[in-house]
Amino acid sequence: MNNNKSRVIGVMSGTSLDGLDLAYCEFQFVRDAWEFKLGPAETIAYNDTWKVRLSHLHEQPIHLYPKTDLFYGRFIGQEVKQFIDRHALQVDLIASHGHTIFHQPAEGFTAQIGNGAAIHVETGLPVIADFRTVDVMLGGQGAPLVPIGDALLFNKYDACLNLGGFANISYSSGNKRKAFDIVPCNIILNALANQAGMEYDAGGAIAGTGKINTTLLNQLNQLPFYRQHGARSLGREWVEEAFWPLIKAATLNNEDALATLTEHIILQIAACIQISGAKSVLITGGGVYNQFLLEHLKANTTALCVVPDTSIIDFKEALIFAFLGVLKIQHQPNVWCEYTGASRNSIGGALFGF
Repeated sequence: MNNNKSRVIGVMSGTSLDGLDLAYCEFQFVRDAWEFKLGPAETIAYNDTWKVRLSHLHEQPIHLYPKTDLFYGRFIGQEVKQFIDRHALQVDLIASHGHTIFHQPAEGFTAQIGNGAAIHVETGLPVIADFRTVDVMLGGQGAPLVPIGDALLFNKYDACLNLGGFANISYSSGNKRKAFDIVPCNIILNALANQAGMEYDAGGAIAGTGKINTTLLNQLNQLPFYRQHGARSLGREWVEEAFWPLIKAATLNNEDALATLTEHIILQIAACIQISGAKSVLITGGGVYNQFLLEHLKANTTALCVVPDTSIIDFKEALIFAFLGVLKIQHQPNVWCEYTGASRNSIGGALFGF
């Protein structure tokens, strides 16, 4: 640390498999409030091999899990080391979320690969990883974790909406802040685009040519998850068990499927914004670049939708995991039970190389 300034690299890999996000961040506590500066940030695109490994590891023989965990940790460490060298950075620590392979808090476990010891060995720097497990052991969802950053770093907005693999929201409600996953977003839109031979539906162009199938739309809107209250989180497992079967049974062409799923996403998000009572909403995540989705979302809410500069759009989650690392080393709670449903607040993260 340098004069109470923490210099941290936040590392994040989302369910949409866009790539490995690396963000250099500086944090300082000044006049009873946290201040941050986001410096160099990059997304390291996954090659085809990594995309296959990460998307299919949950189906592979058990011995491949620890092997991939270590291999992926070395990959993260090597990319971080090159990132530091490219930008000539002075770094105090690395805070890495890793990549989620299993997330079943109802069964008492969650698992993100990207071994912290491997990252430490490759970089020679202290590493914090595994932010979710303690909360799950306390009966929580292990998610969402980003809203603590919303509350302490972006609190000038009534609500913060992230359009990532899953759409999630956090917002002020009285003297408290609520947060939860809303609906599958890029994880499902990208998968449908993949079926058409594209990495993603650029700008929502394909969805814009399709027709909404009201039967499928109604089936999706009636899924029991949307009637849950309080802390709730989504994982790949739920999408495979509850979501995909309905889409496959509808036998729609790709255009109509994307149009229907986009409408479903918009309706679920708009309903949550209305419930929140938010007058201003900060919107980040890769889904911001889906103009079709974003414009239709704006048309379905009276709230002011604020889209920040591209560095915050792309790297807000990596920034906040860097911040969670700072809270960890300062022995401050970085996972709040009001968001996750755990029995108490906790200090999440395992230390390597301290």
